[in-house]
Amino acid sequence: MSAPKIFPDGFLWGSATAAYQVEGAAWEDGRGACIWDTYARTPGRVHEGHNGDVACDHYHRYADDVALMQKLNLGAYRFSTSWARVMPDGRTVNQAGLDFYSRLTDELLSRDVVPWLTLYHWDLPQALEDAGGWPSRDTAYRFVDYAAAVHSALGDRINFWTTLNEPWCSAFLGYGSGRHAPGRTDGADALRAAHHLMLGHGLAVQDLRSRDSSLTLGLTLNFADVTPADPQDPGDLDAARRIDGLSNRYFAEPLFHGAYAPDILEDVRELWPADLVVDGDLATISTPTDVLGVNYYSGNTVSGVGPDEAHAAADQARADGPASDSVGSEHVEFLALDVERTGMGWEVRPQGLTELLIRLDRDYTGPASTALYVTENGAAYDDVPDQDGFVQDDERLRYVREHLGAVHDAIEQGVEVKGYFLWSLLDNFEWAFGYDKRFGIVRVDYDTLQRIPKASARWYAEVAGSHQVE
Repeated sequence: MSAPKIFPDGFLWGSATAAYQVEGAAWEDGRGACIWDTYARTPGRVHEGHNGDVACDHYHRYADDVALMQKLNLGAYRFSTSWARVMPDGRTVNQAGLDFYSRLTDELLSRDVVPWLTLYHWDLPQALEDAGGWPSRDTAYRFVDYAAAVHSALGDRINFWTTLNEPWCSAFLGYGSGRHAPGRTDGADALRAAHHLMLGHGLAVQDLRSRDSSLTLGLTLNFADVTPADPQDPGDLDAARRIDGLSNRYFAEPLFHGAYAPDILEDVRELWPADLVVDGDLATISTPTDVLGVNYYSGNTVSGVGPDEAHAAADQARADGPASDSVGSEHVEFLALDVERTGMGWEVRPQGLTELLIRLDRDYTGPASTALYVTENGAAYDDVPDQDGFVQDDERLRYVREHLGAVHDAIEQGVEVKGYFLWSLLDNFEWAFGYDKRFGIVRVDYDTLQRIPKASARWYAEVAGSHQVE
């Protein structure tokens, strides 16, 4: 039997959710419509027409949920505020919406659970989408106003602030492939959205820093482990470079180096808007932050054509459709290998997390003295509850154990990872998959809304309480 993996003193153990996925109370206390309300009501977009109107009813059950966090030994809770709840029209403050997050914050603090706030987890007010959405530069400035409003209400009690969660998803799934809200399919708009999301991040960091220099500020990016189908094939190697660029370097490079990588700009040259980057934008985007949040779930094996043929192949694939989130690299093929997969169909690649953390530390966060936290990691599986609703979710438990082992391996190799947030605390609305996919370590009975901790929750509570993985 191997020795337990002991994590450093002060390592932060947490779990995470997002507002639209858990809150419910969609039309209470002045909340306005967000793009996911609209998208979920568009036929064919979300599994069986599910929506977040009720979700887990966290809005009303937050006190019980926080008590459960304490029982599970969670040191922190990463949650997002709903822009549409705080500013129903995207511009005007709704005090009742802020009051909910104030109550939640107080409840967390009373239970010794650190509140970790994310300002944007994909729920843009529909009013701002109607005005152009993230492809409009003005949305970045509206985001700063929103951040300031939330800080005015909660800045006295919350130290950890994340601006955006996974801007890749917001931009490329939302405006490229249309697989997420708002469901638009325009590659150039996806590139505009990505830039304006990052501009909004930088402007918000500057504003929050001016308000309180003691805040711990950061951004959360989603990363994937990308490998070529044949490491000796030039086409596969180019495909891996392209998808790694779009998935991993597109946001990290301007954030830490103040520039978009030349090879990525070359890949998207047919779609890149000439007027997109204004003088000073990249300096704003690269405003120093304290934290890089790492969301990691899986990896991709890809194949493509030779570098000399890639532009023509991408142009042809784009013309033939369907719409793709691989903007500028629409020809790249994602291979479904016969390997272990989660209920989402995602490859299980714990070793990729070790390699990713080492790479981020070497290329980005180490030189910048930016702390690394794993802000999301977890898995959906086809849970089978017993007659009492309990789930013996051994596959999820094994997935989390292996990935925590991967984090520990990176720490042993000198990477300073300071915390881990398991996704997710609760089964919840899983975006376009509706309530069909369950990521939670706590089962939610969607008929009664009863919370039942799964085997993985009991195990994770022991890990969080002991700072070690057996």
